[in-house]
Amino acid sequence: QVQLVESGGGSVQAGGSLRLSCEASEAIYNKNWMAWFRQAPGKEREGVAASYRRGGGPAYADFVEGRFTISRDNAKNTVWLEMNRLKSEDTAVYYCAADLKGPWNRASGYAYWGQGNQVTVSS
Repeated sequence: QVQLVESGGGSVQAGGSLRLSCEASEAIYNKNWMAWFRQAPGKEREGVAASYRRGGGPAYADFVEGRFTISRDNAKNTVWLEMNRLKSEDTAVYYCAADLKGPWNRASGYAYWGQGNQVTVSS
């Protein structure tokens, strides 16, 4: 079943921006870690960013290069991924995930997943 509901995917030109949203039930959102992953055709699912509910610095993949920002609103049980200066290589299906057990960028460490949203960046 769908545990987290995502929105905000779409198509943009290179250099443009998109903001992804993930809304979870309170019980799932209150897990300590939430994250964004992505998967391109023929590629493994890879971590993009992760956020700790109680604060502290977020984690980002090296390929983000300062272009993306993960944020959350605990009152709304929602986490966002703001993506700027998008590149064609950012094209992938993006997934929201929750409940980390292990390294933040290991997909197998998350118990709950959103349905995925396609992000397409054209050159």
